[in-house]
Amino acid sequence: MVAIRLSRIGKKNHPTFRVIVSDKKKDTHGTALEIVGTVNPHTSPATVVLNADRIKHWLSVGAQPSDTVHNLLVEHGVIPGPKRTILRVSQPAPAAESAAPAAPETETPATA
Repeated sequence: MVAIRLSRIGKKNHPTFRVIVSDKKKDTHGTALEIVGTVNPHTSPATVVLNADRIKHWLSVGAQPSDTVHNLLVEHGVIPGPKRTILRVSQPAPAAESAAPAAPETETPATA
């Protein structure tokens, strides 16, 4: 399956992204079928350059955009529709009982 997704480029701690069309099973840093845009999130507002004609062509032949690219295309009016909700998987928090020590109980002195 062909996918439209982001490929990270740029310096360390200063990423920019290419919007690429590639086989979904291939690495994003490998050979792409086509580069259809760029995204620079460090400018204010973010600089987004998209080749709308080529993106529409790839969508018409069955390419599936990733969730992030889909939201980018909706935001810039390339495709109609609502944005997709992107849920990030978080790691479970450690159990609260094992982390906090039990409070010591007060002892009553024995009377003789």
